[in-house]
Amino acid sequence: MNLLAIDVGNTRLKWALYDRPHPDAALLAHGAEFLENIETLSEGPWAELPAPEKMLGCIVAGDAVKRRVQEQMELWDFTPQWVVASAAEAGMVNGYDHPARLGSDRWVAMVGARQRMLAQGQKRPLVVVMVGTAVTVEAIDENGRFLGGLILPGHGIMLRALESGTAGLHVPTGEVRPFPTNTSDALTSGGTYAIAGACERMVQHLREHTGMEPLCVMTGGAGWKMAPSMSIQFELVDNLIFDGLLSMAQGRFA
Repeated sequence: MNLLAIDVGNTRLKWALYDRPHPDAALLAHGAEFLENIETLSEGPWAELPAPEKMLGCIVAGDAVKRRVQEQMELWDFTPQWVVASAAEAGMVNGYDHPARLGSDRWVAMVGARQRMLAQGQKRPLVVVMVGTAVTVEAIDENGRFLGGLILPGHGIMLRALESGTAGLHVPTGEVRPFPTNTSDALTSGGTYAIAGACERMVQHLREHTGMEPLCVMTGGAGWKMAPSMSIQFELVDNLIFDGLLSMAQGRFA
């Protein structure tokens, strides 16, 4: 039962075709497109794929983009399924005040991170960080309950906000420095350390709450930028969303 997994973010659509809906599934094909190029999928990279029997995806880009994606999937015979955060799924319990209002990408990434940890034979609290257009920092206790999370702007939003609100502040991206001595480095360092500080604070909160040392997992297109500036141990994982979609698909389709 081939499964098409789709992750639609704010700038790109990433897709992967697996041979079955299971965390140990074999990857058959994968790719990515910027959202402005969605209409090329059905006649381009999807044209020669083995026909998926099921599809599961998460999307944060809105209903208009979702319709465009589903139009590209009309060459296949299945009903698309999109993740909406629920009270519980795949061994996770959602502690959000209104569970369905939690972003689907956040929910799926947390499921993926926890399943990945359990597969390694560990059962510890988790901090899950996604670094993209926005940054999210989630706390999960050792029993799989999502306790809450932080949302803060990513690097690009921070810089654009400062440029629009500060007269004459239009500078190129700089480097991360311990003691920045020019405006470019000061902006880049400030944004990077703000994100790093949020991660470190959440680890501290979770450690105090559970009495255990948390694991920290980071994902997202800009995660590699953060790696040199983190003072806590963490694992950088490329495809955490797909890990979560496979875990959810196992419960829904297998």
